[in-house]
Amino acid sequence: MDIFTHAATIWFIIGFVLFILEFIVPGLILFFFGIGAWIVAVLLLFMDLSINTQLIIFVISAILTIVLLRGWMKKILYGNHRSTELLEDEFLGKIAIAKSTISPGKNGDVYFKGTNWQAISKDYIEPEENVEIIGNDSILLIVQSTKKL
Repeated sequence: MDIFTHAATIWFIIGFVLFILEFIVPGLILFFFGIGAWIVAVLLLFMDLSINTQLIIFVISAILTIVLLRGWMKKILYGNHRSTELLEDEFLGKIAIAKSTISPGKNGDVYFKGTNWQAISKDYIEPEENVEIIGNDSILLIVQSTKKL
């Protein structure tokens, strides 16, 4: 049998693709499906399994590794910091520059630390106006006009 058509090789490649996709779509979920695929690949080296059994082992092993190892892996990779704690240190209270009009109900862009960020505000903010970063909603910055300060 050709090595590239062997089921173990196919599962290995699927696992590898899932590991690569984890870098593109972060969230530490695809990584564990990659582990599940590699578990199936290793088992296929030692025994003959039907496709249904392969799929069941893949799903069960992926779910088990997510449940048992995801929290531990997140602590190792990201530490114990919450994203808002990191934001507080690096963003909160800092001044950015509005790159577009921002108004209540209308997001805009701000320039901070060499990068454009999406931002919202309760204030009306004009382009090129200085704004203070007062919070975040995921990667969306919450800003206020420095004219109020």
